[in-house]
Amino acid sequence: MPGLQSLIARMLDVTLVVLGALAASQVRFEDLAQDRIDTAFVAFATALTLVFFPVFGVYGSWRGRAMLRMAGQMALAWLVVQACGLVLMFSLHRTDDISRLWFAYWTALSGGGLIVSRLLVHTVLAHLRHAGINLRRVAVVGCGSHCHQVVRNIEGSAASGFRAVAAFDVRPVLGTTGSGVPVYDDIDKFAAYVRSHDVQELWLALPLSEERTISRFVSEFRDDLVNVRFVPDMRSVALFDSGMIDLIGMPAINLVASPVPARALVKKEIFDRAFAACALLALAPLLIAIAIAVKLSSRGPVFFTQKRKGADGRIFRIYKFRSMRPHAVEAGVVKQATRDDPRITRVGAFLRRTSLDELPQFINVLCGDMSVVGPRPHAIEHDELYQKVVNGYIHRYRIKPGITGWAQINGFRGETDQIEKMQGRVEHDLYYLRNWSFGLDMKIVAATIAKGLVHSNAY
Repeated sequence: MPGLQSLIARMLDVTLVVLGALAASQVRFEDLAQDRIDTAFVAFATALTLVFFPVFGVYGSWRGRAMLRMAGQMALAWLVVQACGLVLMFSLHRTDDISRLWFAYWTALSGGGLIVSRLLVHTVLAHLRHAGINLRRVAVVGCGSHCHQVVRNIEGSAASGFRAVAAFDVRPVLGTTGSGVPVYDDIDKFAAYVRSHDVQELWLALPLSEERTISRFVSEFRDDLVNVRFVPDMRSVALFDSGMIDLIGMPAINLVASPVPARALVKKEIFDRAFAACALLALAPLLIAIAIAVKLSSRGPVFFTQKRKGADGRIFRIYKFRSMRPHAVEAGVVKQATRDDPRITRVGAFLRRTSLDELPQFINVLCGDMSVVGPRPHAIEHDELYQKVVNGYIHRYRIKPGITGWAQINGFRGETDQIEKMQGRVEHDLYYLRNWSFGLDMKIVAATIAKGLVHSNAY
């Protein structure tokens, strides 16, 4: 059945790609008799769709995963398909025959259709699951309050298609009875309930110290058609939400490591390079105008460069438009800009207030040193200071630093003259790391454009 569903999904996607191209031709040329649809391009796109969509996990099970993330995954996969199609057509010297407006319409219409089709399916399945259809019954094994928290999480995610029907509490805690779900402390009675009530999932929400209990339940249901999943309670040892990885052929759990998987980083890298290239092309006139204004405002170079730490602590040079007059700098000391700082030029004050001085960092993104979204990089001297006094500071460099970030759109910008300000910024950066998704990146980019260009703390 899952194979048939995947085949139907693939056929639907190919159909939407072709229909989007035809609809774009109708919109662009008004008359199909005049159309200039490039059948070779459409054929390439359908083939690339079948190749790339599985790589991006489009056809995997989305049970229990966020709708926004699903839409973001689909959008990224389709944009990569279209970008690869353009490169292929350029290699064949066929781009001159393609209407750019038709291509834009096609990308938008087919992309919208692909996303909407999945949102519709997601919505229909959510209604069915609320009605008690297409559910997977789950029994939870856990310790005390964590056991009941897992049950509550399942009940709070009704659209996921999971339903908690029983729990086994290894260490019962008084006053945590949960909601309507029977809680057992006798393994034989619990096993009998699981087998007699058609339970499909057994979740072992246990700490690593409960190895004997884990082995006992695995052995108990070894010969049953029950999916046994280990949902480790890592709260006491893991910095980020732990994930299972394959380590030279062996399963391993990350305790202190980058919470963003390598596959997701590849997608983020593709988006970063494409976005930076488009931004630099679109903003070229503005960048030239700012460069001229900076040069005329005071003597000195157009760009200000400074060493910063990137992913995994690698050093790179960050680019900004110069906003200060040339001044003497004491070795090893970085003095942050303050309100009404006499070093700042009139042009520089405007650039800093509107964050336009940060635009050259798209060059850093294009070079692979930075990301569009991520924790903001600080001067190396500040890194050495704050690493000693701010809890979790160093983990900001688990991924590439960004031009904008979750901390910045939440007001943590500008001068960090108090440890509390830096602590707040770091807490928001770690939240971003724990909850990263392509959808969250898009939300931050949109918020930066909408409200992040001007801020009272930027001076």
